[in-house]
Amino acid sequence: MSSPTDQATQRRLAAVLAADVVGYSGLMSKDEEGTLVRLRDLRRQVIEPGIQAHRGRLVKTVGDGFLVEFASPLAAVRCAVDLQEAVAAASDEPVKPFKLRIGINLGDIMIEEDGDIFGDGVNIASRLEQMSPPGGICLSGKVYEEVRDKLPYTFEDQGEHQFKNIGRPIRVYCILLSADAAVAAGGRKLAAPAMDRPSIAVLPFVNLSKDPEQEYFADGIVEDIISALSRFRSFLVIARNTTFTYKGRSVNVPQIGRELGVRYVLEGSVRRSGDRIRITAQLIDAATGMHMWAEHYDGVVADVFDLQDQITASVVGSIEPSIRAAEIERARRKRPDNLDAYDLVMRALPYVWSLEYGDNCEATKLLEEALRLDPDYPSALSLAAWCRGQRVVYNWSTNIQEDKRETLRLAQAAAALAHDDPFILTVLGAALTITREFQRAASMLDRALSLDPNSAWAWNRSGWLRDYLDDPETAIDQFERSLRLSPFDPMAFNCEVGIGGAHFIARRYEAAAQWMEKALRSKPSAIWVHRTLAPAYALAGELDKARDSVGELLKDYPEIRISDILQALAFSKEVLDRFAEGLRQAGLPE
Repeated sequence: MSSPTDQATQRRLAAVLAADVVGYSGLMSKDEEGTLVRLRDLRRQVIEPGIQAHRGRLVKTVGDGFLVEFASPLAAVRCAVDLQEAVAAASDEPVKPFKLRIGINLGDIMIEEDGDIFGDGVNIASRLEQMSPPGGICLSGKVYEEVRDKLPYTFEDQGEHQFKNIGRPIRVYCILLSADAAVAAGGRKLAAPAMDRPSIAVLPFVNLSKDPEQEYFADGIVEDIISALSRFRSFLVIARNTTFTYKGRSVNVPQIGRELGVRYVLEGSVRRSGDRIRITAQLIDAATGMHMWAEHYDGVVADVFDLQDQITASVVGSIEPSIRAAEIERARRKRPDNLDAYDLVMRALPYVWSLEYGDNCEATKLLEEALRLDPDYPSALSLAAWCRGQRVVYNWSTNIQEDKRETLRLAQAAAALAHDDPFILTVLGAALTITREFQRAASMLDRALSLDPNSAWAWNRSGWLRDYLDDPETAIDQFERSLRLSPFDPMAFNCEVGIGGAHFIARRYEAAAQWMEKALRSKPSAIWVHRTLAPAYALAGELDKARDSVGELLKDYPEIRISDILQALAFSKEVLDRFAEGLRQAGLPE
């Protein structure tokens, strides 16, 4: 027969996060009242919302520390990273900023009737927190084994440690998210996680032509080099949209290497005069700033693709000598027969990716002209398909069913001509998602990612497909992978919307609203985000915010109705019903 104590105590496996404020006693000795106020505000504005967003349970706070329980070690680590970043962002100068130490363990815990937790699982988390550097996160080996292949962070093995009152040695790993934490642990400063394999960023090439209109031509060459390099799975290639944020900026290569976490940087220039073209390229060791090689390539415009292939071969030969010439050949993309069509596609690209209605119309016009000149140009067909798909997805269409059919027709035509091109397969996967053919969509997107695991956009579209399949946790993982591959991408806000959608699916409405708010801060012109932000507010009980959100939506979409929104989205019926209910509460007409 069990005792009353046994009945009141439960056991379960849990991830435990322990944290405290570094140097809290010293801060209190200098300004007791001010420090207490700052800590109270930090808990209310940053720590508690962050824990809630990751579905953690705040067990207790003790002085400057707190203890949190999670059902998943993935959620615990994600929460820890977000908390460290949020605390750093919330700290005001000239007041000495708060810094956290965090430890995370996975183990058996005992739960008292009042919700408090005890046991070795908790004690180890506390010991890990104590050995964490300021701004750092220490994990037990058990946590590391659960998250090592699922999260895009750098883990440093700190070896085995013997902790007080723990009968066995514990393997410790650290995630170092700040320069201070790296220095405290004896490592080098890192602004971005280092890659676990060779990695490269291809910077925008400088246009040395007298004609500024040829800027797009230099950009197009870089675009094709990135696409070719991305086919090689033995190293990671930073996405084009991130590297192009450095265009026109004076930044040294070692700084770029630190910011992007890459080992190598390719830079160059393009000079085009009439039919003649010269491309120069330099491969640089980002850690030292030393040039590994420099070459120039001369030819005529008609041979531009051969020049790009030579550059690709040189880069691959410098980083991965074992890659065979046959693999380089498979990295070639199908080329348009008419370079004028190529020019038009290059001009269309920035308009395609702006996700603005006016730019969508301009891109469509340029792509239609390219296809008039070269009807069998796969890239032009594929981009034209995605322009049609945008009309459906963002409620720009005057005939949704027609645009759905045309999106799929154009995407299939492109894939028939280039069935092994990962970008074209991604567009076909997106088109099949829009038409709700989810099984085929998954097949196309999986194939695209097998061909190009570095495609931030393919991971983005795969994340959206998982949202539509009611698999929010996988969706979040894939959106986060997309963000890691292209951290400064102008399309990053779209991943944030997708993560918000995943939280909505999981009925975590406050977290959903927070992510969609973040997306709107990243891209304020994306008014269509209010279609999903308003119902998230409503179902979170924030009706005033929900009504304001609908008001913002109606400024750009004055005639929009709930039925229009439901036609544009591909979520499951149960999720769409909740969107509809939230929009009704927010005051949008049926």
